[in-house]
Amino acid sequence: MGPLVMGIVNVTPDSFSDGGLHLLRDAALAHARQLVAEGADMLDIGGESTRPGAQPVSIQEELDRVIPVIEGLCGASVPIFPVPVSIDTCKPEVMQAAIAAGAQMVNDINALQDAAAMNAVAASSAAVCLMHKQGKPQTMQQHPHYQNVVDEVSAFLRERIAAAETAGIQRNRIVIDPGFGFGKTLAHNLSLLRELKKLTELGVPVLAGLSRKSMLGALTGQDVGDRLSASVAAALIAVQRGANIVRVHDVRATVDALKIWNAVNTQGGDLSHPH
Repeated sequence: MGPLVMGIVNVTPDSFSDGGLHLLRDAALAHARQLVAEGADMLDIGGESTRPGAQPVSIQEELDRVIPVIEGLCGASVPIFPVPVSIDTCKPEVMQAAIAAGAQMVNDINALQDAAAMNAVAASSAAVCLMHKQGKPQTMQQHPHYQNVVDEVSAFLRERIAAAETAGIQRNRIVIDPGFGFGKTLAHNLSLLRELKKLTELGVPVLAGLSRKSMLGALTGQDVGDRLSASVAAALIAVQRGANIVRVHDVRATVDALKIWNAVNTQGGDLSHPH
């Protein structure tokens, strides 16, 4: 099984043209189906931006954004959706509602440090992605500091895996994410990407989210809309260094690159379904 591509579906007003929640829902559903058609292995649905400087939204507002989308993909009234759906949230209430609506994974930038979030996932059969970040999204990029970023991120994620297991979340439900760009300088991000193999030693799948991030802009000088080549290159490097899942905006281009990577790395195997 080759690396998996997780397509990003942002259900946030700044991602779509104005027109209220109905348009937001329809646009998100259309985008989700498009990403699956392009080869996404899973989707990550988010209703609150976590980019540097982003402002939080209320529980109700986040629920109003994401639950209709998850129900539109996974609800009882729709045919079986072809790929698993993840909910990108740190709010326990949103986690519970999303899981009830059919989400099969929780992607939590707070790594279930909220006891209620831990309980929400433990009480379900959902998988979870535990991410490292330093500070809060509003201020995390102001003064990131580490003695050794790889060792510190690894130690944090090891501790969160142990905490999740103690709470009753089996290891086979756990994924980890070093949190590129979440309280990290360009040098920190490059160190983590360079030494991603060290995180694979924690014994659970590693998710890498580098798509369109500011580190790529810093290296290429390109604005966020012109980081396709850089994003695909970063995803490929992450996979070469052990990432099991890459979280991306540009699914088709990433899938194509990974088809080449898989073909080269398949020893006499079946190439009929390289992805």
